[in-house]
Amino acid sequence: MKRLIILLFALLPLLAQARENDHAQWNLAIAAFEAADRAHAPAPGSILFIGSSSIEHWKSLAAAFPEVKVINRGFGGSVISDSTFFADRIVAPYHARAIVMYAGDNDLQEGSSPEQVRDDFTAFVRKARAVDPGVPIAFIAIKPSVARAVLLPEIRQANALVHAYAATQKGVTYLDVFTPMLKDGAPQPDLFGEDGLHMNRKGYLLWIGIIKPWVDAVPR
Repeated sequence: MKRLIILLFALLPLLAQARENDHAQWNLAIAAFEAADRAHAPAPGSILFIGSSSIEHWKSLAAAFPEVKVINRGFGGSVISDSTFFADRIVAPYHARAIVMYAGDNDLQEGSSPEQVRDDFTAFVRKARAVDPGVPIAFIAIKPSVARAVLLPEIRQANALVHAYAATQKGVTYLDVFTPMLKDGAPQPDLFGEDGLHMNRKGYLLWIGIIKPWVDAVPR
């Protein structure tokens, strides 16, 4: 037992290094965000949209919310913990008026449990609020995509866990895009592009109808 304990302590630095290396793949993307910030500083009081490719691909984000200033910091393929890891660089500098996150389906695809998705979002909230206490944060429900229909049970569970967590927190909101994106219990192909994973204009319009009331209600 003593040898096992010693071995575990010896492995801890290696495990930490492995986790950091997992995030390192995004260094170029994060550096590009920082370069963009230096060239054109985001407007104070903006709404920060952060997360994976559903945010990154949202090229019409500013047009979708013309009444407010928005910052798009989506990087495709990322998981929730990536946004937390890089929060000092792509969350903290903005002091955003509110934060909207979409992530989680990559997490499940890569083997994270629904509980881990909930816990990773909880960690993101803590990290963001360590800089801006009480900042409103919304979690866009993990979408039911055609390409990942096999994950629907895990998606339902992860969404339910995040929803339950959000209900216990002041200023943390769960935005349910999952339910209206289903038809007869299955993903709707007409909301997605050819890959069945990334949304088309119709899919984003559905999202806007759900997200916009929350954005409009954020104190200015």
